[in-house]
Amino acid sequence: MSKTISINAGSSSLKWQLYLMPEEKVLAKGLLERIGLKDSISTVKFDGRSEKQVLDIEDHTQAVKILLDDLKRFNIIESYDEITGVGHRVVAGGEYFKDSALVDEEVIQKVEELSLLAPLHNPANAAGIRAFREILPDITSVVVFDTSFHTTMPEKAYRYPIPTKYYTENKVRKYGAHGTSHEYVAKEAAKVLGRPIEELKLITCHIGNGASITAVDKGVSVDTSMGFTPLGGVMMGTRTGDIDPAIIPYLMQYTDDFNTPEDISRVLNRESGLLGVSEKSSDMRDIHEAMRAGDAKAQLANDIFVDRIQKYIGQYLAVLNGADAIIFTAGIGENSVTIRRLVVEGISWFGCNVDPEKNVYGAEGVISSPDAKVKVLVIPTDEELVIARDVERFKNQ
Repeated sequence: MSKTISINAGSSSLKWQLYLMPEEKVLAKGLLERIGLKDSISTVKFDGRSEKQVLDIEDHTQAVKILLDDLKRFNIIESYDEITGVGHRVVAGGEYFKDSALVDEEVIQKVEELSLLAPLHNPANAAGIRAFREILPDITSVVVFDTSFHTTMPEKAYRYPIPTKYYTENKVRKYGAHGTSHEYVAKEAAKVLGRPIEELKLITCHIGNGASITAVDKGVSVDTSMGFTPLGGVMMGTRTGDIDPAIIPYLMQYTDDFNTPEDISRVLNRESGLLGVSEKSSDMRDIHEAMRAGDAKAQLANDIFVDRIQKYIGQYLAVLNGADAIIFTAGIGENSVTIRRLVVEGISWFGCNVDPEKNVYGAEGVISSPDAKVKVLVIPTDEELVIARDVERFKNQ
């Protein structure tokens, strides 16, 4: 028996989960927020308890030290030696990484180099990796890439119709993201449906503040909505999703907002999506609260969000030539009864529906009626478990 910790580092946060392996038992989990800011928050949950402390955390190295000290302070571990493996979620693996990889300096440098593909994520992912290597240099350290699951896409799906030299020389292509989530929920859906995944055509909808839709055929990704970076695809909390590329030079010419590449990235990644349209919030809960109060901009943000998801599902019904099931997961997909209902109502011609008695908060499994041609499921994602399993795979090699 050993203990493995799964890490998901953000620019100012670090989410973690500690497992007893290979039993896959969760021993503790937690979140460090506001890293680099005053009044940082560290939360640890274990044995039905939730412990929180407010303190100043300067950087990810200090965050890791606090995390590990909390594990000892609450007697979750007696010493650091009990932790034999750590797995790090990394968003962009580019064409370098078609599978998870053992961490070394070359791998970290490549993760940092690929920050061009995931500017909001890879730098923070690399910071988390370096922080753990500094404190626990001798344990099995593995990077697990969001893009790996999508390396099975055919060239017709991942290539863009631009001059070939930009692919061959600059590696401009679709990479996708959220791969660990799409892979996990597809496999879990096969279990729920009681059929081998090799027989199934599935459309997995990872809908949170970041959102992506994936077409899964016989257990492998054949197309996905996120593109060269996580900016592409459906509308998200603060990201545009797909837009006409001509908008960018137009706004560069006629506004003062798009003067530099950094300006463009900031507006499209951080100031758009639900936040940009509603001018209120990037959180769907806030959007729905404003809708109930009659806020027209919030209503429009909701309507565009639903519309874009429906359109991608429609695309993937064509890519797959039909589907056995549509799966909702992640923060909004798992928790918003309203979004699930609205999305499915608008594509009911294809033979899918939601049963109002099943489509409730906290629902898991099939939420469609027994006669639905295309089943609709809610499957809570567990990216941390996928990461822990990959660490075990490398330990056993």
